[in-house]
Amino acid sequence: MQGGMKSIGEILPEFEKKMADAPKGRKRKTERGEMMRFFLRHLNYSRKNDGLAPITMAHLGTILEKIPTGDLYYLKSVCSQAKNFSKKFWWELDPTKH
Repeated sequence: MQGGMKSIGEILPEFEKKMADAPKGRKRKTERGEMMRFFLRHLNYSRKNDGLAPITMAHLGTILEKIPTGDLYYLKSVCSQAKNFSKKFWWELDPTKH
């Protein structure tokens, strides 16, 4: 290092080990991310059949950003039991319907 500065790994060796063990990129799995991937698969399946462009993970993230993860489990349950997953999903998200 320049000027005799120590690296953070030399100062905090446990920090460097934690960073090495952390998953990188798409390998990182979270509860919310798994729920979003579930919705994305089902919604894009319907959209493809209807000739619409697929929804991206980023777009779905903005749609669901104000919904707590616990409520996503309810949404998953309700949509999975519906005859039309996509239609139920969008109906549940529309605040004027409730």
